[in-house]
Amino acid sequence: MPSLFERFKTILRWQPFRTSASSRQQGSADVADDYAARVAREQAIFSGQEEVHDLPRIFHYWSNTWLRPQLELFGFSNPDQFFAFYLRKSFEDSTRRPEVRVAKLLVDQGMEDFVLECIDINPDMLERGRSMASEACLESQVVPVEGDFNAWNPQHQYDAIVANQSLHHVLELEALFASIESALLPHGRFVTSDMIGRNGHMRWPEAMAIIHEYWRELPETHRWNVQLKRKEDLHEYWDCSKEGFEGIRAQDILPLLIERFGFEFFFAYGNIIDPFIDRGFGPNFDADSPTDRELIDRIHARDEEELRVGTIKPTHLMAAMRKQPYTGECLHRIGLAPEFCIRHADP
Repeated sequence: MPSLFERFKTILRWQPFRTSASSRQQGSADVADDYAARVAREQAIFSGQEEVHDLPRIFHYWSNTWLRPQLELFGFSNPDQFFAFYLRKSFEDSTRRPEVRVAKLLVDQGMEDFVLECIDINPDMLERGRSMASEACLESQVVPVEGDFNAWNPQHQYDAIVANQSLHHVLELEALFASIESALLPHGRFVTSDMIGRNGHMRWPEAMAIIHEYWRELPETHRWNVQLKRKEDLHEYWDCSKEGFEGIRAQDILPLLIERFGFEFFFAYGNIIDPFIDRGFGPNFDADSPTDRELIDRIHARDEEELRVGTIKPTHLMAAMRKQPYTGECLHRIGLAPEFCIRHADP
């Protein structure tokens, strides 16, 4: 369920209707010395990746079987449609009227007078985005721009600001959220899909204990970490934020969003299912195997059970937010309101 521009940290601008989104970031003072090295590492990781979110087939089995029906209760089937849904609402709310798949969805819905300025720090990815936009005949709507959002000083106000799988790369979340809030028009929306688990995409102890229960069921062939090229008899901790910015402050995202914005829509999901369907171990699973599907179904059911009672907290969110004060209703999954989904760090 990836978006074509998932790795783009973007400013999106309607013309004159405006919208924006977030970027890979410059470090705070305590990590300033290694910021250049982190940027270089990030660029090296993604420069050669044509499809940065090429998830294994078992992920798509899980998402289509379990995640999609829940999303459809709210009027969309996947993240692309989610973004288009709330961008359209912002378009309709705009008094000024004016990523490629989202732009195409908007064009297909009859909205053409907009420009999506897609910002990323990686010139190779920007060039690929430019080519994709050209192939889709969306050069007028999608404009790649090289930049770093940690130093973002908004020069416009926007009807919508979009951050698609980018906030978990941000060191200066407080500064970025302040900039986003100041750049939104009174009716504007901040729309995001992102990861909100433990920093570095590690697991909190309570989640790791449950993961290990199911890990012991895995055959030897399923315990090979494709990304790290190592066998894990029990799933191991790996802090992937050490070299680049992956998950650098993921656990701070939700508390800071709650502090700064009001939620119009909030959809939180996932935790213990993640390592079984991601790019590390997911390729070991056969999406056509009844045995593998049955295991994924059981893990998902346990995930949902533990999330509902609060034993574990979600690692993913999709949200549409408004400037404060916002007094409207927050649509969310039953029992999974924003405040309930925070996992406070251990003292």
